[in-house]
Amino acid sequence: MLKVTDENFEAEIKNYSGNALLEFYSDSCIPCKRMSPVLAEIDEKYTEIKTAKYNVNTDSEIAKEYKILASPTIIFFKGGEEKSRRRGIVKKDEIEEIIKEVFENESTTS
Repeated sequence: MLKVTDENFEAEIKNYSGNALLEFYSDSCIPCKRMSPVLAEIDEKYTEIKTAKYNVNTDSEIAKEYKILASPTIIFFKGGEEKSRRRGIVKKDEIEEIIKEVFENESTTS
């Protein structure tokens, strides 16, 4: 899974023309650790979606910009623009529902 930092955020997420899912996490966060295998499954299943993680302990500028107040927080980006976000532990089924709503319904939003 891609590691996003303050330095590469713009290139990897903001200027990315495709779909991306970015988790803001902390190393000491138990719910974040519980999310790891779920996000690994999403990353493996949805290879057309860039799945990435941003560590709020080692980087903070992007977290401040997006007003991240809790870990984990997952933001769904489409063409570099935030389309949806969820805080806390999110079940795989819910992530897949958001993927369908935000990323797969492109023809209905054009």
